[in-house]
Amino acid sequence: MIRVCHLSSAHPADDVRIFLKECRSLAQAGFEVHLVANADGEQTRDGVRIHPVRRAGGRLARMLGGARNAYAQARALDATIYHLHDPELLPYGLLLKRAGKRVIYDAHEDLPRDILSKEWIPEALRGAVAWGSERVENLLARACDAVVAATPHIRDRFSAIHPVSIDVRNYALGEEFRAAGAERGRAFAEREAVAYVGGIAIDRGICEIVRAAARAGCRLKLAGRFGFPQERETVTALPEWRFVEDFGFVGRREIGEILGSAFAGLVVLHPEPNFVNSLPIKMFEYMAAGLPVIVSDFPLWRAIVERHRCGLCVDPRDVAAIAAAITWLKNNPAAAEAMGARGRATVAAEFNWEREGEKLVALYGKLLNGRP
Repeated sequence: MIRVCHLSSAHPADDVRIFLKECRSLAQAGFEVHLVANADGEQTRDGVRIHPVRRAGGRLARMLGGARNAYAQARALDATIYHLHDPELLPYGLLLKRAGKRVIYDAHEDLPRDILSKEWIPEALRGAVAWGSERVENLLARACDAVVAATPHIRDRFSAIHPVSIDVRNYALGEEFRAAGAERGRAFAEREAVAYVGGIAIDRGICEIVRAAARAGCRLKLAGRFGFPQERETVTALPEWRFVEDFGFVGRREIGEILGSAFAGLVVLHPEPNFVNSLPIKMFEYMAAGLPVIVSDFPLWRAIVERHRCGLCVDPRDVAAIAAAITWLKNNPAAAEAMGARGRATVAAEFNWEREGEKLVALYGKLLNGRP
């Protein structure tokens, strides 16, 4: 068996893209898969051997000390292919290349555009930091054997500087939510809540979602982690918070049950540079569960929703518009269910991980055969 190692100093070992999708797909394809990431202890799950990386406190400590710890553990495994999931790991990719290893860089985000939205970086410095980070990331990524991008937009950026750049999109594990969500859920006419599942932050529209659900007279079923404690304090202080059923961070089965009791799923991210060309996994998970979606009116998202007639597009900063969309779906359960059915059929035919996993496995085969 060919030994491969995925490593991250930033993501947990149960990260959906890294573990549930990429690592498990490779294990199913016959690779010996190791994952070095934040975990509670050594374990093997679904054929993937997980090695906990020693946690480092604070952002700078994670980027420096955490990356160094992840590299040290990963290098000791002596794998054939190393798959890096964080920009701060790229310098260690050079060391792995010098040791004769194949190295893949997985670009989850458009880093320079992401930096432009980082509030912890002084606004006057963001442009310069973004400019510099793009050039350093490009320089180090060129040394890798391949770049795997989460979206076509990110792939196109790297294609200009690397001949082996492919997109492996973060689509839904369709069967997972088909079984746990809609087919076991309540009839649409009986559902009285909307759902939001995923990372929770102000720039991801949580304040607008809470206010809009309350204005529409609906419960909001919320599952996920707040990125910052101060943001949680701000949101929970809203008077509309009493309409929220907060589940916190839950497992995949619980997510399916939440979606099975809702009549719509919301993805109303703010128009930040890193969001407008993204492909949010939660949108496709809602669709896989048979829910109509209410999404930000970004051109890319609008094209998907309108082409497949699977939801409604809104101005993500307009609480009244979001509330109106919720109310319309609530008052038209037959139309909402039809939208959800079209979305689920679309995931089964097009927006599913199974196809993306095949692309990843094929890339590994080409790298091993010396045919990038």
